[in-house]
Amino acid sequence: MKSAASDHDELNLLLSDILSRASVTPDDKGCQQAFESYLTSTGFEFISIDRGETKNLFCCKQGKGPGPFLLFAGHTDVVPPGEGWNTDPFTPTLRDNRLIARGTQDMKTSDVCFAFAAKQFIRDYPGFNGSIGMLLTSDEEGDGKDGTVYAIEELKKKNIFPDFCIVGEPTCTKNLGDTIKNGRRGSLNCKVTIHGEQGHVAYTPKLENPVHLAGKLINGLTQIKWDNGFDGFPPTSFQISNIHAGTGAVNVIPGTCELKFNFRYSPALTNEEIEKKVEELISGLGQQTDVSWTRSAFPFKTKGNKLATALSSAIEEVTGMQPQLSTSGGTSDARFISRWCPEVLEFGPVNNLIHKANESIPVKDISTLAGIYYQTLVNIFIGR
Repeated sequence: MKSAASDHDELNLLLSDILSRASVTPDDKGCQQAFESYLTSTGFEFISIDRGETKNLFCCKQGKGPGPFLLFAGHTDVVPPGEGWNTDPFTPTLRDNRLIARGTQDMKTSDVCFAFAAKQFIRDYPGFNGSIGMLLTSDEEGDGKDGTVYAIEELKKKNIFPDFCIVGEPTCTKNLGDTIKNGRRGSLNCKVTIHGEQGHVAYTPKLENPVHLAGKLINGLTQIKWDNGFDGFPPTSFQISNIHAGTGAVNVIPGTCELKFNFRYSPALTNEEIEKKVEELISGLGQQTDVSWTRSAFPFKTKGNKLATALSSAIEEVTGMQPQLSTSGGTSDARFISRWCPEVLEFGPVNNLIHKANESIPVKDISTLAGIYYQTLVNIFIGR
């Protein structure tokens, strides 16, 4: 029988291997193959669902009899390391009781901890009823079109539908275990180009300045109270992200002004309702405009509470902490999975260093996260 020390070594060796691979989107660098090799001896079956340069791997272990299907969803790709690192971003380094490497928080540690927890659970409970799965993509940090959203459609064709899903995104704010994401706001982007007529600033009576019209539009948009929030969601927010106009000269009225802005909205609104209000304001400018919309995510809140109960109980059992449910933050692949799986939660490490130089995680949090995932499996399949 394996000792706790050997288990700890196994976890750290797998994590070091995965972190050492420079898997910048969409290059997987063999991460998924490493997971397949790690899980093969446990009886997992594997389906590769690759498209273009993106690697997608579905792993599944069926138990002895019928039961729930719990899926872990993660990504093996990371953002480019950028500048400002004190160590090699793809050489895992221990310093001050932290493990430093790109992907420690977002989200290779979660991938490894779940794979390790699943393997330990199957070893300890070989007679469990149900199914345990993993879905990994190498295109979460990119445009995502060949990643999870594509893999889901292929799995649907095979009549594969999970009951529960944990997405291993880093969700915690201060301490591991303090936050579970049980939904996300929608994200809606708009690009507006207002056309005027370029000319000399001294002859303004003859010209319509598109920048001034943009100011009217921005003022109108900031005056709207979109909603009061919705069942755990904050009110809809509106933010200008880009404004571009002018030739660079001080004596030329611009011919066009381009605006880009974003709405983060709750289920209190639909994207159609937001678009209608915005386009009414744009129409009121009385000037030629070009308008385009990008609907990058729809809002969702998970259905049911069995997974939330199992995960929350696991966190409390392992850490003594009672997690808070939250819908804050950006988007993740949970937005796709929520339309395929009824109960979807996100849970992973503290997220204070994601996408930053010197990304790192406390060493103690690695085994703790694996323990939480393990106990969640116990709570789902064996019961408390």
